[in-house]
Amino acid sequence: MGGVIPYDLEAIALPSENHTRVLFNTKVVGLTESRIQSYWAQMRFTGRKRAPKEVDSENLVLEYLKNNEGSVGYLPAGIAIPKGLTVIYAAP
Repeated sequence: MGGVIPYDLEAIALPSENHTRVLFNTKVVGLTESRIQSYWAQMRFTGRKRAPKEVDSENLVLEYLKNNEGSVGYLPAGIAIPKGLTVIYAAP
């Protein structure tokens, strides 16, 4: 959500109707999709932040992460993580 972190990372997101995104938002972020959309609309309107770049599928998230150093995204449990990528958080 663009909080204060000591790293300059580019966030990647899945489309709002994607099941993995819904689970990530509700279980990890703790907000519904409508609350998240409202937050990003407010950030855009005030010019403070931009919403994460969206890609269409989990496979495209992997490709983007492999090809763009400094990017971060979320993936479903059980997906194979290629060498060169690091898991920074695994939900219980």
